[in-house]
Amino acid sequence: MSKKIALITGASRGIGKACAMALAAQGYFVIGTATTEAGAVAITSFLKEQDYSGLGCMLNIGEKASIESCFNRLKADEMLPDILINNAGIARDNLLLRMSDEEWNDVLNTNLTGVFHLCKLFTKPMLKKRWGRVINISSVSALMGNPGQCNYAAAKAGLIGFSKSLAKEVAVRNITVNIVAPGFIETDMTDTFTEEQKAAICKTIPMGRMGKPEEIAAMVVMLASDLASYITGETIQLSGGLI
Repeated sequence: MSKKIALITGASRGIGKACAMALAAQGYFVIGTATTEAGAVAITSFLKEQDYSGLGCMLNIGEKASIESCFNRLKADEMLPDILINNAGIARDNLLLRMSDEEWNDVLNTNLTGVFHLCKLFTKPMLKKRWGRVINISSVSALMGNPGQCNYAAAKAGLIGFSKSLAKEVAVRNITVNIVAPGFIETDMTDTFTEEQKAAICKTIPMGRMGKPEEIAAMVVMLASDLASYITGETIQLSGGLI
C-alpha cells in the first residue's frame, strides 16, 4: 500500500474517532478498532461516508490473544501500521478504600498492560522499516492526580514512563514515541455530567472551557507527520492551562 497506515485503538467515538477522521482527511489509510463488531462496522461506515480510506476492526486491548489475532490478521493482509495510536482505555472510578481488586486490575490491564502488548508487537515492523510513530494517549490525571482515580492515574502515569523508555530504545531506527495528555474534553464521558458539574470544572480551567476531541486530534496529526521527526519522549499537555 502506498499510503501510510495508522492504527487507532478505541476509534468508534470521542477522541479516537476524531483522530481517525483527522488522519484520514490527511490521506492516511486508517484502521480503527472497537471492542464490538458493531463498533467496528460503525468505524468503517463513518470513514466511507466521507470517502476516506480505512476500515474498522474488532479488538479487545485487555486481552493479549485479541491483540495477537489483530496483528496476525493485519500482517496477512499486508496492512501493518506505520503509526500506532494507543487511545482506547477504561475507567473504573472509586475511592481507594472502596476500590476492589477487580477495579484496580481491569484498569491497569487495559490502560497499561494492553499498550505494552500492542507496542511489543507493532513496533517490530517499524524497526525493520526504520520509520514509525507511536502516540500514546495519557491524561492530565497522570500528572496531577484525581480523587477516585488511583487506578486510572497510576495506569496513565505508568504509560508516560513506559513511553519515555521506549522512545530511547527505538529512536535510532527513526521511530518516535510521544504522549498526549488531554485534560477535560467534551466526550460521551463528560456528557454524563450535570450542567452544574460542567460549570464547576470549567472554573478550574484557565481557558474557561473544556477541550474538543478535534483539538486533541490536531496534535496527534502533527506528531504523526514528518514535521515531528525530532520530537520523541515528550508528554504534551492539552488541558487549557489546567496544570
